[in-house]
Amino acid sequence: MKRREFTCALAAAGLALGASPAAQAQAGFTEGKDYVKLGTPVPTSSPGKIEVVEFFWYGCPHCNAFEPQLDAWSKKVPADVAFRRVPVAFTALHETHARVFYALEAMGQVEAMHRKVFAAIHQQRKRLDKDADIVAFMSENGVDGAKFTEAFKSFGVATKVRQAKALSEAYKIDGVPSMGVQGRFFTSGSLAGSNERALATTEYLIGVVRKSG
Repeated sequence: MKRREFTCALAAAGLALGASPAAQAQAGFTEGKDYVKLGTPVPTSSPGKIEVVEFFWYGCPHCNAFEPQLDAWSKKVPADVAFRRVPVAFTALHETHARVFYALEAMGQVEAMHRKVFAAIHQQRKRLDKDADIVAFMSENGVDGAKFTEAFKSFGVATKVRQAKALSEAYKIDGVPSMGVQGRFFTSGSLAGSNERALATTEYLIGVVRKSG
């Protein structure tokens, strides 16, 4: 896939219904096939912990399908793992949706609204590509429209989007969903064969980082 295209990592639906991540972990993972080791490590922002990053886009159907499993997994990560989501900003629409995420984060509304944004786009067929439509959607779902607008257009959110863009470029992300591990590895459904196996690969890479110190 080319960078900055409207692309999503292709996840095989049939494979996604296979064995659990723990069971798949027994199958073995291969560098260059299941995951990529970065030539230049990327700085992390979680001192003392193994950082795991999900790169996503609200408009990606594979991210939408992956979210329930990823959400359940993220709530059970070990104490030495720090998980966070990072929206990609390949194009102007990606950047708009990235600002939606960071505005919600600034308001402490990610937990309440993250899945609802996915549902609005993929189940309710709302584009959410215009500011007025986004604010109207937030207001309909109990988020203060004025406060959301302020956060959405704030310098702080713009800075977060720039940082997210730089991070995805440093990881060489060209499709979503993708998982970055400790600034040293990344995997995705297109690499591993399914989003579920990508999650199993992530668990394997966490173990690699843990052992290497």
